[in-house]
Amino acid sequence: MAGEKILVVEDERIVARDIEKRLKKLGYVVPASVASGEDAIQKVAELRPELVLMDIRLKGQMDGVEAAEKIRSDFDTPVVYLTAYADEVTLQRAKATEPFGYIVKPFDERDLHVAIEVALRRQLSETAIRVALEKEKELSELKSRFWSMAAHEIKGPMTSILGCAQLLEQEGHNLTEERRREFLYIIQQSVRSMDQLLNDLLAIGRVEGGSLKFKPAPLDLEKFCRSLVEEIQFSTGLSHPIRFSSRGHCENVCLDQKLLRHILTNLILNAVKYSPEGSPVYLNLDCIAGQVTLEVRDSGIGIPPDAQKHLFEPFHRASNVGKIPGTGLGLTMVKRCLDLHSGEITVESEVGVGTTFVVKLLDPHPMDSFMERSLSG
Repeated sequence: MAGEKILVVEDERIVARDIEKRLKKLGYVVPASVASGEDAIQKVAELRPELVLMDIRLKGQMDGVEAAEKIRSDFDTPVVYLTAYADEVTLQRAKATEPFGYIVKPFDERDLHVAIEVALRRQLSETAIRVALEKEKELSELKSRFWSMAAHEIKGPMTSILGCAQLLEQEGHNLTEERRREFLYIIQQSVRSMDQLLNDLLAIGRVEGGSLKFKPAPLDLEKFCRSLVEEIQFSTGLSHPIRFSSRGHCENVCLDQKLLRHILTNLILNAVKYSPEGSPVYLNLDCIAGQVTLEVRDSGIGIPPDAQKHLFEPFHRASNVGKIPGTGLGLTMVKRCLDLHSGEITVESEVGVGTTFVVKLLDPHPMDSFMERSLSG
């Protein structure tokens, strides 16, 4: 593991130079050598070395043990002690700082090398374990939040279904036909809401579990987008006209149709959901020089600036959505699919004006597509 930066803290200059010479011979980098604990702390903050070789007895008011404790707590930098002699009290103080090694002077080059390598590997191991534990904690918290929110989102529609069913059973003979239809409509909408939630959960689960993979294939993207727009328009009704436009050669690009369907469906449905009735939603497609750009634009409620930073986090919803139903999983799914597709997404939004999402995807085989278009044309 040669090449790591090692700070030498030694108050005897001749000894310090000898240690520097040995370290450089072993392939390590010595960015500085200091003689006091105060200087050691300053240099660690400035240089961020991978390891500190620390003499216990130093010049100044702070000895090596105090300096090591400060360095460990503030910078998490491993320390190996160097000393010729220390009384029992000092040794116990040194042990309490949890050093990564302890070398007694005089020492040979091999002892120094072994102590440094053991310390560096221990630091790598501890860092990896700490990162793994932090990720496990984050995952546990995310799962807890995930299922708590899922249960909350399912409970609402179920309560509506149960309430309407009970009223139809108990008061059905006294209700007008119009009132009965209202209750049936609420039941249908609640079932659709639950179905959408379960579909989102299953889709996210497939992505996280690795079963949803990137499988590009030649695709007539313009035809695909027109068909998808017609499908969504049919399901949402005519209250929000979806207007599609296309530029460039989009007839034979190499993309993953399944991932693209997830991306566009979520973006268009969100645009419809958060726009006032009657306002159009726009899907614009550009295919230029091997890059596909898809723009979904609406004139809806917009996204507050503070919410834009968390758009793609699971279950996150902006503060201005009010009672508009949703799970906060749609954009999470969009981001996961784009990551698989090595694509990128940007958003421009203003509250009360509207939102524009821009998706950029690279055609993995633009020249092949160009050749095929040329041959066919």
